[in-house]
Amino acid sequence: MENLEEVELDMPAGCNLILGYSHFIKTVEDLEEILKTYTPKAPYSIAFSEASGDRLIRFESNDRELGKAGIENLLKLKCGHTFLILIREAFPITVLNAIKGCQEVGSVFAATANPISAVVFRGKNGGSVLGVVDGFYPLGVETEADKTKRRSLLRTIGYKR
Repeated sequence: MENLEEVELDMPAGCNLILGYSHFIKTVEDLEEILKTYTPKAPYSIAFSEASGDRLIRFESNDRELGKAGIENLLKLKCGHTFLILIREAFPITVLNAIKGCQEVGSVFAATANPISAVVFRGKNGGSVLGVVDGFYPLGVETEADKTKRRSLLRTIGYKR
């Protein structure tokens, strides 16, 4: 279909990305409050595309590289009411429920450190993220050794006891 486009998002090394839909200019400040509360020392950027009014990319960041990357990604997406968070030294799982509970957030499309592309529909007034291509397709089914390795990793990084 000619109105569909795959937009590859760029992530600086060592980053995780959260891509979502939100509806209000207040989003940037509320998402920043969440990041500062749950991951106070993590480098981050938050960028949000307004869909009306001034139609600016609103942003907050405590890291110049991440701030620039967040803005550049939203300029590539060209979708209104879209937010993108880049974080380092923290996992999205730490903030994901709080982000989903933020009153302006309508949905979260992805939270990943994988290579990611957004599937975008281009309409007469702009674009809309329909979904994402997150990482790669599976190569097989885990073995008992793979299960042991997975369980060990989760305990090593502190997500299981």
